[in-house]
Amino acid sequence: MSPSVSRTLLTGGAAALLLATATPAGAAGPTPPITAPPDKIVIELATVNGSGCREGTAEVAVAPDNTAFTVTYSEYLAQVGPGAPPTAFRKNCQLNLRVHVPSGFTYAIVQADYRGFAFLQPGAWGQERANYYFQGMPQTSQRTHQFNGPFNDNWQATDKTEFADLVWAPCGERRNFNINTELRVYAGTSNPQTATSFMAMDSTDASVSTLYHLAWQRCPTPRHDTPRHDVPRADK
Repeated sequence: MSPSVSRTLLTGGAAALLLATATPAGAAGPTPPITAPPDKIVIELATVNGSGCREGTAEVAVAPDNTAFTVTYSEYLAQVGPGAPPTAFRKNCQLNLRVHVPSGFTYAIVQADYRGFAFLQPGAWGQERANYYFQGMPQTSQRTHQFNGPFNDNWQATDKTEFADLVWAPCGERRNFNINTELRVYAGTSNPQTATSFMAMDSTDASVSTLYHLAWQRCPTPRHDTPRHDVPRADK
């Protein structure tokens, strides 16, 4: 019988970051960082795919100060145990985000926090994985966090990227931002015929979200070379 467990998830933090080094397109070098652009940014869900986030079960919201955005899931749970389908041990979600930023600015993800609840039997274990990339650019390295049973509590996974290693959205181009996440649960030495283990990244509380922190830079001002006009020489 599955244990009755309250999945109370906590808010906060941030975890999973872009890992390759890059500077804004057209820049001779990085420009000084800023807190955030003054104008409002807008993020839309272009497409949602995956067994952990069927359409209508993921939402995105931007912080009022433009320093972060959140993703909230309502049906993101991986499990093993009595009655669980063989494919339920792995759930994933691929979000394609259309990000509208004020003209003259570029952004990168510096930190993201994933939170959820897990109930893992002794001998069982679960994993959370994530990576990110801009459309048309290489994917970042996937980061994996493991939680071992016995475990019956909220879980949190946090990754950070140094400022010098951030991947910036290309200036002057519109490229969607992709987030790939995955949850896995393995029975390990526990008995999946009699014991249930699960790991969730969803919540019945709308205030509980995955939080992605943004870094901002001003795009470099395009250089316009002064046309050269040859001055005719006076006849000698």
